Amino acid sequence: MGEPASPPPDAGELTRAGTGRPPGEGHAASGGRLGMPAATSLVIGNIVGTGIFLLPASLAAIGTISFLVMIVTTLAAVALAIVFGRLGARLPSSGGPYAYARQAFGEFAGFWTAWSFWLTAWGGNAGIAVAWVGYVNYFLHWNGTAGQIAVGLVGVWVPALINLGGVRNVGVFQLVTTVLKFVPLIFVALVGLFFMSSDNFGPFNAEGGSLWDSVWLAAGLILFIYSGMESVTIVAERVRDPERNIGRAGLCGVVACGLMYLLATVAIFGTVPHGQLVGSTAPFADAINNMFGGSGWGGVMAACAVASGIGALNGWTMLVAEMPMAAARDGLFPAGFARLSRRGAPVLGILVGAALTSLMLLFAYASENTFNTILLFASFTTAIPYFFSAAAQLYWLVTGGRGVDRGRMARDLAMAVAALLFAFAIVYGSGEEAVMLGVLAMLVGVPVYIWTKARRGEFGPSERRPASPADPGS
Repeated sequence: MGEPASPPPDAGELTRAGTGRPPGEGHAASGGRLGMPAATSLVIGNIVGTGIFLLPASLAAIGTISFLVMIVTTLAAVALAIVFGRLGARLPSSGGPYAYARQAFGEFAGFWTAWSFWLTAWGGNAGIAVAWVGYVNYFLHWNGTAGQIAVGLVGVWVPALINLGGVRNVGVFQLVTTVLKFVPLIFVALVGLFFMSSDNFGPFNAEGGSLWDSVWLAAGLILFIYSGMESVTIVAERVRDPERNIGRAGLCGVVACGLMYLLATVAIFGTVPHGQLVGSTAPFADAINNMFGGSGWGGVMAACAVASGIGALNGWTMLVAEMPMAAARDGLFPAGFARLSRRGAPVLGILVGAALTSLMLLFAYASENTFNTILLFASFTTAIPYFFSAAAQLYWLVTGGRGVDRGRMARDLAMAVAALLFAFAIVYGSGEEAVMLGVLAMLVGVPVYIWTKARRGEFGPSERRPASPADPGS
C-alpha cells in the first residue's frame, strides 16, 4: 500500500502561483482593498440584477402565494449568508466556496465547486446581458438582432475593461451603480405601500392548478435572484478585515435585498391591477405611473434597470476571474489564471470569461426561449457551490475541526442544515432540463481536471511491485 494522502494545505499556506507570495500580499498596494461599504455593495450589486425589474409580473401570473414562497426563500438565504459569514471567518482567503470545499473534502471537490461556479458566473452574465439589452433598447429602439447583439457585447466588455483597471475601480463603480438602482427601487417599495388597493391583488393561486406546482414554479423564479450572496467570500483577500467584514457584508446585503424584494413585490401587486400586471413588461414603471399618473416615469425606471444590469455585470465579471484565480494558485486551473497585472487584475480570467459570455450571448440570440434556459441552468450550477459550502460547515461542526465554538453549536448546526436544504431546493426548482444541461456541463470539467493534473505531473498513487534483480538499486 502507498503512503496516506497528505491533507490539503491550510488557506494560509497556499501561495499565489508564480509569485512565491502568500495570498493577499500585494493586493492593497496594487489595487486597493474593499471596505465594508464597497463589500456590501458588491453583494447587493451581484444579487440585484435586472431580474427584479421583471419579477413581480412573473409572480403575478402565479398568484399571491408567491409572497409566502418569497418569505421562506429569504429566510433560507439569510441562513446561507450566516453560514458564509462563519466560513469566511474560518478561512479568510480568496476562493469562497471553492476554498471551503477543497479544505473540507479534498482537491477534486474543490475543483468541481470552482468549475460549477465558473459556469454560473459567465453563463449567468449572458442572461443578465440579454435582459439588459431590453432596457437599453427602451431608449435606442434597436429591434434588429444585430443591433441587440452589439448592445449586449457592449454590456459584456465595458465591465471587463473596468475590471482590467483593478479592484479599486471595481469597488467605486459598484458602489455608484448600487446606489443608482437601490434608491429608486426602495422608493417604489415604500411609497407604493400608501397607494395600494386590495382590489388589485390577484387570486392566491392564479394558475388554478396544483398548489405544489405553483409553489415550486414561484420558487424556481425566486431562488435565482439571491445568487451572488457569496460574492464577498470569493474576493476575501481584497476585503479589509475579512474575518469580520465578510459575514457582515453578506448578511447586510441579503437582508437588505430580501426586504426590498418583498416590499417592492407587495407594493406593485397592490398598485397595478392583476390583469395589467400579468402582461406587463415594465412592472415598476407601471406601478409609478399608476401612483402619480403619466408615462414619463417609465424612462426613469428603464434607466434604473440599465444601471442595475451594468452593475451586476461588473460585479460578476470580477467573480468570473477570481474563482479560477484561486483554483489556479492550487494548480487546479491553468497557471495563467493566477497571474495578476500591475494593477492587481487577473487578466486572463477576465478576458476568457468575457469571451465565453459573448459566445453564450450569441447562442441566446440564435435560439428561442434561451433566456429562461440560461437562468435556470445558472440556478442549478449555483446550487453546487452552495451545497458544498454548507456541507463543509456541517462537516467541521460535526467533527470539531476549524475551531468550533461550542457555545453557538446548536445555532450553527441549524443554519448549516437550512443552507443544505436551500441548495436542494434550488436544484429541484431549476427543472429537469436545466439539471440535465447542468450535469452535462459539470461532467465536461472532469477531463479538464485530468488534463490539469497530468500537466502538473500528478498521476495518482502508483501500484508498487516487487523489485526484480535487474532493477537498479535492488
